[in-house]
Amino acid sequence: MTTIAVLCDPPRDGLVLTALPETSPLSTTEATELYTAMLQDACRAVEASGGELLVNYRPDDALPEHDGQTKTVESELESEPKSESKDEAEAHVRAVVDNTLDDPDVARFERQVGETFSGRAGNTATHLLEREGVGTVAIVKPNAPFLSRQQIDTAAMKLRRSPVILGPSTDGRVYYAGFRETIDYADAYTAPAVETLTDRAIDAGHEVDFLPQFPVVESGTDLAEALALIRARQRAGRLVPEHTTAFLDSLGLSIVECEHGLDLTR
Repeated sequence: MTTIAVLCDPPRDGLVLTALPETSPLSTTEATELYTAMLQDACRAVEASGGELLVNYRPDDALPEHDGQTKTVESELESEPKSESKDEAEAHVRAVVDNTLDDPDVARFERQVGETFSGRAGNTATHLLEREGVGTVAIVKPNAPFLSRQQIDTAAMKLRRSPVILGPSTDGRVYYAGFRETIDYADAYTAPAVETLTDRAIDAGHEVDFLPQFPVVESGTDLAEALALIRARQRAGRLVPEHTTAFLDSLGLSIVECEHGLDLTR
């Protein structure tokens, strides 16, 4: 059973998906709502799979300064038990996850530790593999809407044969990085991350295998590509990410072709 660590930020305006308002018709608040929907789908995918869900959040004292407002549903926060030991970031992430899962008890919540994403991912993977003794661990982010139960379970099977499994995305990025053995994680997500992570695994003497390529969402171009695939899968009667699809359907977006590929309009 693979422990799937979802490395996430609290869904706050101006903190998550910051490139989307500049590169798409989405407002800052809509970008936050999209991030929330993708976080919901990521956690539901892990719950439906054979993996264990670890929600690895950045606490308040590790967040960059930003001017946005916390974007959560008030009724969700009001349902959260008060705890002096729980910072606002944890409370906001818990509010989303607990109200998404069929069984909220399946989720474990831990603070991220580290100054960079590579450092935080590496600390999480190393701690789980070496100190907690889990068999395999995977690092994912909520901006990968096509991470599904099938992808998670396929990766778990591949990890039995190869110590490192990567899920490639566009522009050399990755939506999934699974490990049976540790690597040198310092700057391991340096672009192109799929190549850097592969090199680190090979340098450590590990075989690497890959999952199918799927989009991640950071920019307007990313979102146009993801939306096109969602709509194609809808029309073909295939599975789509439930919360992400419902939110995008509500926006009234159109996909148009432009010089650099696909773009979005309203």
